Amino acid sequence: MPDGISCTRAKVFRRVMTPPEARLWTRLRGKRLNGVKFRRQHPVGPYILDFYCAWVKLAIEVDGASHDAPERIAHDRRRTAWLATQGIRVIRLRASDVRDEIEGGMDFIQRSVRERVPPGYHGVAPS
Repeated sequence: MPDGISCTRAKVFRRVMTPPEARLWTRLRGKRLNGVKFRRQHPVGPYILDFYCAWVKLAIEVDGASHDAPERIAHDRRRTAWLATQGIRVIRLRASDVRDEIEGGMDFIQRSVRERVPPGYHGVAPS
């Protein structure tokens, strides 16, 4: 369950998305990816996920150059491990790839969603 601080921060983050996040959001919003619903800047526990699909418990993080710093890498690993304990898979896209190679990123996201669809499920993603 997110805390009040995470919810407040998430609202601010929704208004101030980075250009790569905004670009990806135009491709995910309104169930544009095969009818699958994503939320943006979604709080989960103490963390805020860039994009999240609750149906398949998939988080998408758009990482800029700051994520290359050793302390940030360690933080991202701890965060990913904690989210895994909640059943959430995290996939990471480089901001430069979202900017320059959006189609490859979208293919990766589609494959990741398909891998997490419940066994035996055939049909349209639930709302």
